[in-house]
Amino acid sequence: MSNNTIITIGRQYGSAGREIGQILAKELGINYYDKELLKKAAKESGLCEELFENHDEKPSNSFLYSLVMDTYSLGYSSSAFIDMPLNHKIFLAQFDAIKKIAEQESCIIVGRCADYALADYKNCMNVFVHANLEDRIKRIAFKHNLTDAKAKELILKTDKSRASYYNYYSSKKWGDTTSYHLSLDSSLVGVEGSVKIIKEYLEFMKKDTPHI
Repeated sequence: MSNNTIITIGRQYGSAGREIGQILAKELGINYYDKELLKKAAKESGLCEELFENHDEKPSNSFLYSLVMDTYSLGYSSSAFIDMPLNHKIFLAQFDAIKKIAEQESCIIVGRCADYALADYKNCMNVFVHANLEDRIKRIAFKHNLTDAKAKELILKTDKSRASYYNYYSSKKWGDTTSYHLSLDSSLVGVEGSVKIIKEYLEFMKKDTPHI
């Protein structure tokens, strides 16, 4: 297992989690993975990138988790993987890509159950970013040129999808503070404040876990 420093960021939609991750990565001088993770997973698995985008952080009642994990160590060329339903393949490829990235470099990974995929990595810091609904509506309405009503609808739908996806695959609960090392209210501390707090918390973790 590598000694790279890994920060995973779970986030409510519209909480600025992505922006916080990007700024943090730049200040720490490490790579940032969000949609980039989909490209890497698609390339390594041989599956179409568009498939990953269409299924990104979306739950499916057809998933058979135990089948996916039993097949994890067999690789993409195994008959079990070839015969596996599409949704299984996509989750497995992302799971694999996250682990490979963590072994290769220090980085920030946003969403996609990264904290669960790296649960055995002591050098991994898990963060969750949330914000009050009013602030998130303003952010999403402005960003996508939507009415407040449409922005709220999109936020609730996206959060529900992310929560279902996360809760299904992990043994934890999306957004529950006990599932993360650090939970931040970006409405209260802002983007820059969130970045500063994460960096300071990381330094405390390094003191207790020197190899981080």
